[in-house]
Amino acid sequence: MRDDGTSETLTDRERELAGKLVGLLEEENLRAAGAGEMRELLATELDDDRALAGGVYGWTWGGTCWIEALWVREDLRRRGLGARLMEAAEQEARRRGCHQLALDSHTYQAPDFYRRLGFEVVGELPGFPGRHTKFLFRKRLGDAHTPG
Repeated sequence: MRDDGTSETLTDRERELAGKLVGLLEEENLRAAGAGEMRELLATELDDDRALAGGVYGWTWGGTCWIEALWVREDLRRRGLGARLMEAAEQEARRRGCHQLALDSHTYQAPDFYRRLGFEVVGELPGFPGRHTKFLFRKRLGDAHTPG
C-alpha cells in the first residue's frame, strides 16, 4: 500500500478488505432500498465430456434480473447455446416476478446478440476501454408475474 492509502496490486489482506467493503455496501443497499433479498441465478450446460460448455450467472433483486456473466466456449459459439442460456435466465426471472433483465456489454463483446434477444441500450460509456464503448442493456418483461 502506498503512503496515500491506495494500492495498484492488492495483497491477500487488501483483497479481503475490498470484499468486506463490497459486502457492507450491498447490505446497506438492501436495507435502504427495501426491495427484498437478492437471489442468485445460475444456468449451465455441460458437453458430452461433462466439461463446461457455457453458462449464465446473475441475480434477481427489486424486480430486476441482472446478468453478471454469460459465457459460451469458443468452439460452441453461434450454435444457439447463448440464446438458450439467456432464455433460461429470462424464464427464471419471470418466475421470480421480475419486470426486466439488465446487463452490460462492450463493443468488442456481443452487443448485437443482446439486441437480437430484444434488449435495448439504455446507457453508454464511450472510451471504456480505449476506443471501445460499454453499453447498459435492458429488456422489459411485460407479463412477469409474482410467484405463487
